[in-house]
Amino acid sequence: MKKFIIGLVVGVALAGMFVLIAILAMVKFGDSKPTIAKDGTLILRLEGEIPEKAGLDMGLPFLPQSSQVTVIDVWQGLKRAAVDPKIKAVVLMPRGMVVGWAKLQELRGDLLEFKKSGKPLLVLLRAPRTPEYYLATAADKIYMVPEDMLDMKGVRAEVTYFKGALDKIGAKMEAEHAGKYKDALDTFTRTGMTPETREVLNSVLDGLYGHLVETIGSARRMSVEQAKAVIDEGPFLAEQAVKLKLVDAAIYEDQFFDEVKKALGGAEVKRVAFKDYLKAGGSDGKSKVAIIVSDGAIVRGGSSGDAFGEDGSITVANSVKVLREVGADESIKGVILRVDSPGGDAVASDEILREVKLLSKKKPMVISMSDVAASGGYYISMTGDPVLAYPNTITGSIGVIYGKVNLRGLYDKLGVTKDLIQRGQNAAIDSEYYELTPGGRKKLREGVDEIYKTFVGIVAESRKKKFEEIDELAQGRVWLGSQAKDRSLVDELGGLDRAVELVKERAKIAKTEKVRLMVFPQKKSLFEQLLNQNQSVSTETRMVRKVIAEFTGGLPIELWQTGGMMKLMPYRITVR
Repeated sequence: MKKFIIGLVVGVALAGMFVLIAILAMVKFGDSKPTIAKDGTLILRLEGEIPEKAGLDMGLPFLPQSSQVTVIDVWQGLKRAAVDPKIKAVVLMPRGMVVGWAKLQELRGDLLEFKKSGKPLLVLLRAPRTPEYYLATAADKIYMVPEDMLDMKGVRAEVTYFKGALDKIGAKMEAEHAGKYKDALDTFTRTGMTPETREVLNSVLDGLYGHLVETIGSARRMSVEQAKAVIDEGPFLAEQAVKLKLVDAAIYEDQFFDEVKKALGGAEVKRVAFKDYLKAGGSDGKSKVAIIVSDGAIVRGGSSGDAFGEDGSITVANSVKVLREVGADESIKGVILRVDSPGGDAVASDEILREVKLLSKKKPMVISMSDVAASGGYYISMTGDPVLAYPNTITGSIGVIYGKVNLRGLYDKLGVTKDLIQRGQNAAIDSEYYELTPGGRKKLREGVDEIYKTFVGIVAESRKKKFEEIDELAQGRVWLGSQAKDRSLVDELGGLDRAVELVKERAKIAKTEKVRLMVFPQKKSLFEQLLNQNQSVSTETRMVRKVIAEFTGGLPIELWQTGGMMKLMPYRITVR
């Protein structure tokens, strides 16, 4: 027992010492900026997710920091490097990226803008797939490691259907939807695609594949037909990729940096880590512009309580807090709402739109769509302000669904029974044990149809169109950004550069004036997260949430817990 008590005391003392050292380190090093060497080569490593908003800031120089940089980080960093005399070249080293097509278009556009400076841009690929190669086509030269493989073979759409599995366990998904293309719950109610689903996915694939082929053909000096023929031969061993002129050479990293040295005219390669370059900072403008990032599925509920970062959802409470904070800051001259969301809860979407509209009345606003701004994500963009999307942004999906799981058959297999006593004809409408009655289904149908009409009406008002015009384009159908532009569902095709130009114009800020961009929600430190964490959210709960989200296509558990109507995109698209 004595040993246990002594061990406990020692443990507490060590923990206290660690906290004290951490605080002292933060005080001593928290504000220090790295020194950027003259004639440096900026090393941009893009791995894993490239998020819209920053993750947790540990604030401790002796602990490893997150390797993630945000889309806005890359955009700002490359823009600064293009005019920075200290930076002579950029080396891109992408690997295992988890991004959508719109983010890829933004990042590739940023690289092309950097190239206009005349400074060398070279790429070394490792285990490259389509997203990494797509980015690489912006470079002067593309290299990959010998014995590696370029895993690029075109694009495909796969939809997993669970009805057969649910039948086997005795479970059933009961669904109602408004819009013939609103097929978000088909994955649980069918065993294959509807003609409408097949129509939309073929349209999306045609757009994505056409863009990929045109990009490769233009970058590698091939015709569209040649590029298609080459892709049909994928995947490629390194030597095959060289032979087909997809890459310039297959070499090792030390040999690659010899090539970088040649591109610098024989000068020594002084490597500058991209994160260090960001920390070194640059000159800020006087006028402030807020970039509010709305990233994730839309759910009801309070503030995120995760100790180590946001939980990947947009809650009403967090959104209202940020929107009002920006609205109250008189020094902020304009706002860019950056949306990356497949939608979610219909009521939450409406509450958030209300707050966004109130902010729009206070400050000039521009909407910038990222990978996805569909269903509820499109809904919260309907303020009447200019809407920008990338050609490959997934948007639209103007429709409404309701779904509930009926587990009666599973309970029967398990020997579980329920007895019902109720007051009120529809008291059991959301029970997982009883099927929807004709009256209950009619009631839900009325709700779905009414919310759909409101959705279409909001869009029609925002886009200055007749209800019938939007209804024809709605029906739950998903559009690429380029298709949405042709149908006036968005105003322009463009990314962050164009969004800043527009908001400066609307805020009457001179075109030549630099602006100070402030990203919201602002990055939280480790200690802020620990002080604000919700102790009721256990590690086990987070793990369960993660598993459910993977099973349901990235949807958080809150959407299934609260029930109700959903403005939700029918599927998600990943680039591999």
